[in-house]
Amino acid sequence: MAIKAIKNIGCLYGTYTKPHSFIKGEALSVIPHLENAYLIIKDNIIHDYGEMYDFAPTEGTEIIDAKGGMVLPSWCDSHTHIVFPESREEEFIARIKGMSYEEIAANGGGILNSAKKLQRKTEDELYESASNRLKEVI
Repeated sequence: MAIKAIKNIGCLYGTYTKPHSFIKGEALSVIPHLENAYLIIKDNIIHDYGEMYDFAPTEGTEIIDAKGGMVLPSWCDSHTHIVFPESREEEFIARIKGMSYEEIAANGGGILNSAKKLQRKTEDELYESASNRLKEVI
């Protein structure tokens, strides 16, 4: 079993100290984090995390010193597609501010608006924008 630990993390983002079942509205604008933290990984899966005063690695653990740096998760948005006409990030901001999907659609946004924009793009334009996005994430 391969065990790695990242210690001395200045800010470990994406962590909650209490369970959360549902987050909406303004709560989406808060990025949970833990300061002066550690993270333990066993067989490429996050096993534990916490504050440095609780850090107690087992023998044989490979230790990486973050030296006060930040660690953030690599978010996986299972509903993102590499091919799309343009960003809808302004809609995410509207959702954070409490606007409903219905209100966003009434203001010209939403999935139907995206579908219309997609139909207006040529195959070459879609290919080029998808290629640029792919290069950016690689």
